[in-house]
Amino acid sequence: MPMNTDRRPTAKFPHRLAALACLVLASCTSLPSVGPAYRIPAFTLPTAWRSATPPPAEPATLRNWWQQLDDGELDRLIARALAANSDLQQAEARLRQARATRSQAVGALFPSLAASTGANRQHAPESTSTLYDAGFDASWEIDLFGGRRRGLEAATADTAAVAARLENTRVSLLAEVAQNYIELRSYQQRLAIARDNLETQGETTRLAEWRLQAGLGRSSDVEQAIASREQTRASLPDLEIGLAAAGNRLAVLTGELPGTLATTLAKPAPLPDVPADLATGIPAEVLTRRPDLIAAERQLAAETARTGQKLAARFPSLTLNASFGWQAYSLGALGGSDTLLRTLAGSLAATLFDGGRLRAAVDAQQAVAEEALAAYRGSVLGAIEEVENALFAHAAARDRLAARRLAADAARNAALLSRQLYESGLADFRDVLDSERTRLSAEDNLALAEASQLSSLVKLYKALGGGWDNTATDTP
Repeated sequence: MPMNTDRRPTAKFPHRLAALACLVLASCTSLPSVGPAYRIPAFTLPTAWRSATPPPAEPATLRNWWQQLDDGELDRLIARALAANSDLQQAEARLRQARATRSQAVGALFPSLAASTGANRQHAPESTSTLYDAGFDASWEIDLFGGRRRGLEAATADTAAVAARLENTRVSLLAEVAQNYIELRSYQQRLAIARDNLETQGETTRLAEWRLQAGLGRSSDVEQAIASREQTRASLPDLEIGLAAAGNRLAVLTGELPGTLATTLAKPAPLPDVPADLATGIPAEVLTRRPDLIAAERQLAAETARTGQKLAARFPSLTLNASFGWQAYSLGALGGSDTLLRTLAGSLAATLFDGGRLRAAVDAQQAVAEEALAAYRGSVLGAIEEVENALFAHAAARDRLAARRLAADAARNAALLSRQLYESGLADFRDVLDSERTRLSAEDNLALAEASQLSSLVKLYKALGGGWDNTATDTP
């Protein structure tokens, strides 16, 4: 249903056009948008974790959980990773893309204005003339049923989801840096244990050789001692491989080439102590603390808004077009009041038949929104499960560590007593070898248990969404 006006120009036309645009824009923003109104899904969550937990610490502890470990080298590695990690940089670039896309959605609500100028040379049998023109053209699709407003709503939710994914990348990065640092220190500790036991087994071998030469021992004792010593020596390369792999991974996580941190981390250091307090909070807080859940919820909001956007496409559209310019047969006359032209046109268009295409598009988008809702619910259940498992694993790791410490102490005492009895001729050489192997295994298991408890703490803080400030909000 087009309408068109073409009258003698007046100087008030541009001002009236601008006033009309402001009036229409204000009225459209107050109109309701078609489609479902989004509401955050409600979940019935337990009021406390099933696993036994220590008293919760302050929220700031969860935000900067690695600082509880009081390890300056770990702090420096995390700072370098946050500044130079490639995965984090990719996530930041995706956030900039999402913000730019949202800006496009904002721009779609406003009219478009273009300027043009040109000259048309006309040749006739008796004359030649040149027509000059200059002017402005405006076009505006009025958002009567809220399709573009729903598009902006979806773009805003998309931006928030991408921002949450950025924070989730940060949470994962912090946990991975800490895990690999713990592995590196654990491999250093296990290598030191193996080398110390290798030295002890070397002394045992020399003792067996001396007793054989003195006629107090057997050659089989020497061979057994050599076999035990070389088995320990054979375990060193695997530990060195693990140590190198952990160091290389830390280098890549911090944006460096593999091997770059070899010199920096070459000096062995003990594993950090496990803090006594844990910032566990309550299950309901996980919904606002874990960035992956926030991303899933915002994705649901975006897909719900797109349902309204698809639905609005089934309704009529109203487009306004206006032009304002000059035409003259000389450049000098261009711009005069008698060369001014103006046009205002409007069209109302609607789809009468499309074989059900638009209806199917709405149905398809509704299914996408239902999928997003199911994904959000699954993510919430998975997050609660992950925290419960991490709490249980951390408690079990603490109990395991206590038992490993007792076992290691007993194994050291047994090895010492067996050697003393053997030197006194009161014990068999096999008892010495068995006690030394038990000591090596117990001390290695103790080192693994210490690393396991720290790793369980890192996994727990990752499951809780630790490592970012959930009180900050993204500004599109």
